[in-house]
Amino acid sequence: MTEKPEKRNVTVSDVMTRGVIIVEPSATVHDAVLKMRENGTSSVIVNRRDRNDEFGLLVVSDIAAEVLGKNLSPERVNVYEAMSKPVLTLAAEMNIVYAVRMLTRFKLSRALVIDHERNPLGIVTLRDMVLREVAEVEGE
Repeated sequence: MTEKPEKRNVTVSDVMTRGVIIVEPSATVHDAVLKMRENGTSSVIVNRRDRNDEFGLLVVSDIAAEVLGKNLSPERVNVYEAMSKPVLTLAAEMNIVYAVRMLTRFKLSRALVIDHERNPLGIVTLRDMVLREVAEVEGE
């Protein structure tokens, strides 16, 4: 009888996009959009005010709903007015199966990946985890 090879544990850090673009809460939405464009991303992390604060997340859909959809000027709206906060954070060593469950439970498309000191390491998306997990199952 042939033994099935043990499936490798794929972690959030294996799939995440490394390096995060961080903006200050007082930055304008316009400034955040410029950072998104120059970095080819659709989200930015909003920095904590201090160690006791939580990170925020500004996504293109937030800008559409909270700024453009309300006919506000991106040059006049600060990031903290349009961001989501607190943002869901995941440990870098978490198995992506559990990370997918967490994101789907809260109906989110992405999460901030942090280390043990709560420093941001990257962003992980539901899309990237699902595509990786299906590829792993199929042995590709």
